[in-house]
Amino acid sequence: MTLEKQLQSIIGLAFDEESRDLTSRKLLRPRARIRARVVAGAPGVVCGAEFAAKTFKRMDPSCRIKIVKNDGQKIAKGQTLLIVTGRAARILAAERKAVNFIQHLSGVATLASRYVRAVRGTGAVIFDTRKTIPGIRYLQKYAVVCGGAKNHRMNLSQMAMVKDNHLKAVGDDFSAVIGLKRKLPRGTLLEIEAKTMDEVRLALESDADIIMLDNMSVPRLKRAVRLIRRFPKVQIEVSGGVTLKDVRKIARLGVERISVGAITHSAPALDASLEVEGPARE
Repeated sequence: MTLEKQLQSIIGLAFDEESRDLTSRKLLRPRARIRARVVAGAPGVVCGAEFAAKTFKRMDPSCRIKIVKNDGQKIAKGQTLLIVTGRAARILAAERKAVNFIQHLSGVATLASRYVRAVRGTGAVIFDTRKTIPGIRYLQKYAVVCGGAKNHRMNLSQMAMVKDNHLKAVGDDFSAVIGLKRKLPRGTLLEIEAKTMDEVRLALESDADIIMLDNMSVPRLKRAVRLIRRFPKVQIEVSGGVTLKDVRKIARLGVERISVGAITHSAPALDASLEVEGPARE
């Protein structure tokens, strides 16, 4: 799967959800044309402009589109993201789908940018997680990058990551994890989740490349960071309930990575709308 393949699939599904636009078909002349703008209703970071353009093009291949704000750029309330000129009935039929892409993905990019800004200057990097909406992971992870954060693993095959449920599945026998690194393909990273100091010590014995400190209090995080720092090659990741309020405090502990599931599973949509300027020359 690639970003483009997932995009084309999702655009197709979006159109499948709709039947014919009864209102536009009965109200508008078949060849009537309009000029319209997609306008931001709030400040944020743009993502999905190209996706919206392709959505309009799917409905009206003859439409003309000008992207005013590219993905990753900041936008202010009232500014124009995109201008489209085309057949009125087809543009209006594609309106909701195109704007939905922009609202959701710009919301993800905007929230990611807020986390990135919050840790600026600390050396910590904000990562997303696999807590994405089924079917649009590539789109959401693209939005994360537009917001300045980085992608964690895209799927289960990209790295080995031992979590609490894996340990429970082997009867909490950490010895099963200690030999895991040798079984992995060369160059594959091993990340191990730790919730307690004992688990941190066991993860260090397991030759982990990254130790994820999950849902630890700040005092416990400090102790864990001091211990792991004795092993300079091991990266430290903090995860679990990280908010904009506390992310900088966590970053200043000296960790390399902070993963935030909320970036994709709880990002509020960025307000945007299609505003028709009026008829265009037929």
